[in-house]
Amino acid sequence: MKNIFLGVERSISGRCWTGPNIAIDRKAEMIIQENNFSSAMANVLARLGVEANQAKNYTQPSLRDLMPNPLKILDMEKAASRINLAVENHEQVAIFADYDVDGATSGALLHDWLTQLGILPTLYVPDRIEEGYGPNVEAMEMLSNNHDLIICVDCGTLSHEPINKITNTDIIILDHHLGGETLPNAYAVVNPNRQDEKGDLYYLCAAGVVFLTLVAANSILRKKNKPTPELLNMLDLVALGTVADVAPLIGFNRALVRQGLKIMAKRQRIGLSALTDVAKMNNAPTPYHLGYLLGPRINAGGRVGKADLGIRLLTCKDYNEANSIAEKLNQLNDERRNIESMVQFQALEQVEKRGTNNTLVWAAGEGWHPGVVGIVASRIKEITNKPTVIIGLDEDLGKGSGRSVSGIDLGSSIASLQRENLITKGGGHKMAAGLSLERKNLDTAMSRLNELLTKQDSEKIQTKELPLDGALSISAITIDLLEQLETAGPFGAGASSPKFAIPFLRVAFAKKAGETHLRLRFIDDSGSTIDAIAFGAFKSDLGETLVNHKGHIFHIAGRLEIDNWNGRMRPKLNLEDVAIVN
Repeated sequence: MKNIFLGVERSISGRCWTGPNIAIDRKAEMIIQENNFSSAMANVLARLGVEANQAKNYTQPSLRDLMPNPLKILDMEKAASRINLAVENHEQVAIFADYDVDGATSGALLHDWLTQLGILPTLYVPDRIEEGYGPNVEAMEMLSNNHDLIICVDCGTLSHEPINKITNTDIIILDHHLGGETLPNAYAVVNPNRQDEKGDLYYLCAAGVVFLTLVAANSILRKKNKPTPELLNMLDLVALGTVADVAPLIGFNRALVRQGLKIMAKRQRIGLSALTDVAKMNNAPTPYHLGYLLGPRINAGGRVGKADLGIRLLTCKDYNEANSIAEKLNQLNDERRNIESMVQFQALEQVEKRGTNNTLVWAAGEGWHPGVVGIVASRIKEITNKPTVIIGLDEDLGKGSGRSVSGIDLGSSIASLQRENLITKGGGHKMAAGLSLERKNLDTAMSRLNELLTKQDSEKIQTKELPLDGALSISAITIDLLEQLETAGPFGAGASSPKFAIPFLRVAFAKKAGETHLRLRFIDDSGSTIDAIAFGAFKSDLGETLVNHKGHIFHIAGRLEIDNWNGRMRPKLNLEDVAIVN
């Protein structure tokens, strides 16, 4: 039974507000009793599943305490030893990296480590349109002719044919994508999502897997009294890959991202510094900046530009070159946005015409750019609250990408389509997957995918809800409280940001900002005020409702943050929803 919060069954955005249930309330009370935390902080920790006796340690995640033993991952010792052997023998090494942020950060991480030990590796990033995802026969044969070792990062686990054909060069796979029943005939396959793994580290992205591999390699080197690169200084790359790949911010990932943000704030990496400048990042980096400002720009090269621009930026040592690449990626990101808007408009037309009664929502269109179908799928998934697949068609072929909702494993269902020969290629994660198919199989494949998703548990696809951690008065929202709440982070996938309701307010000020945003000030009966920003307010009824408020009293809800303007710190609300009080 839903715990309807503040009586809001249907807000202006059509959502039901839900609050902490009895179990969360009880756990929060225990946290308050054992720790000097506010009730708001206790509610957040309880919602995240933190036990009372672990609350203080949770707010101070350390690499040392959360570091798993890398050697417990299958093939890890074998892979780390082989990489060290390549360094010792001054071998020719190639890094085959995926074209997304996780691939770029994984490749840059490995590149940094090898170059510090005197090995200058070859970087190879496949073209998304010409070559597609993962190793291909032509590229692998070309690399094998000139290299002693090829390391595939963020790809390779399902690339049986191109890897099995290579017999003259050792291949190591450092990946996190869901493995099949068999593995390619590589020298080593390090992947916590192999089917024969225990699954304890399922949440790692490829950058996390590469980091642990290098931890193992460093350990072997130290036993031989040999110098080792300082891995802590590379955590900015791991944090960026983790957040941008929407890996859950739980377990070891929390420590990786927390420490990585501190490293990034030092601006030691030339390429990232250049990118933060063109993205107009004026504050210390947060997961939001990594996921919504830096990540999309690095991805833009692989989506609509040159596939290797991202990894070139992250490994760049020249200021002028870094600035040039960053400007180019920023330009490509603008281009990507325009293409994305067009595809989203056309896809939504199809979705509305087809209806949303089925478990699966999908659309396919002529010439839709393969580089934006994943983003569009994500946008439409948010609108419909259903698993979504968007496919770009080109002559007889189609390439698509899908995004899922909590509780529905899209990756395994798409893998089933490939086993049933309804698609030519496919796979991914529970929440995101890609596929390629022949046009003639489009309707049949989508119909079958709908069946597979429905069988999983269609009851988990619910009406839209806005989960809240409680209610606060304006006077209770202090800088001290917000700083305390930040220690429960970092927040992101698997650990959503705290969201609170502030009840019984009136609009004191409302002004449109740009085309779709709205700046506001709310006031309560005591005269206390809080400023707010509602991004994209005019894309829904939210904007018009607040501008034409007619003196109504509102409950408002959203994410609290610290606004640091001209050295003055004050609370601000990132407004997500409002409800008119009857």
